[in-house]
Amino acid sequence: MTRDIAYIVLGYFFGDILFARVFGQIFRHCDVTQDGDDRNPGTYNAFKYGGFWIGMLTLICDIAKGIIPVHMYLRGLEGEPGLALALVMAAPVVGHSFPILYRFSGGKGIAVTFGTLIGLFPHLLPGLFLAAAFIFFSVVVVISPHCYRTVAAFFAALVLIVLFADAPLSVIVGFLISSVCVNVRIYRSSEEKHCLEVRPAWKH
Repeated sequence: MTRDIAYIVLGYFFGDILFARVFGQIFRHCDVTQDGDDRNPGTYNAFKYGGFWIGMLTLICDIAKGIIPVHMYLRGLEGEPGLALALVMAAPVVGHSFPILYRFSGGKGIAVTFGTLIGLFPHLLPGLFLAAAFIFFSVVVVISPHCYRTVAAFFAALVLIVLFADAPLSVIVGFLISSVCVNVRIYRSSEEKHCLEVRPAWKH
């Protein structure tokens, strides 16, 4: 029980570190995310307003803060993972989306969610399903703008994980909580949400 709580708290405070802002301050001496319409402290704005290296460092660290607590928790676990794993998976995403250090104003948590799924290694199907859903809605049946594509990808990935990943309930619940966080941040985002467009990629 103590170990479970320790990793949940560790995961939350890992998520609490908004690397887009950290690297912006280090290399540009400013918060690069403030230039975006939605001021989202995530990977996209880090690349767009901070440049390649700030974006790349942010991407790597956002993924890593999902991987590290989940993988460390599973490595030291004896027996099958219980529902505590769901909270360990969700904690970095919740921390990123609602960081106490930034008055609960955080990012969407997409890269962090990918990190938590990679942290399940060697069980990679959940992460592959999320990646496949994003690719499908980007290059086969194109959903735009990006906010709606993200909602569709997370929903599709959840369905695929439930039906085909042979994942324990803890993984499903952990991904579900993470998906809710991502969708809440999208809903609360100040970015302009244009009309939903769905079209086959071969039709322009």
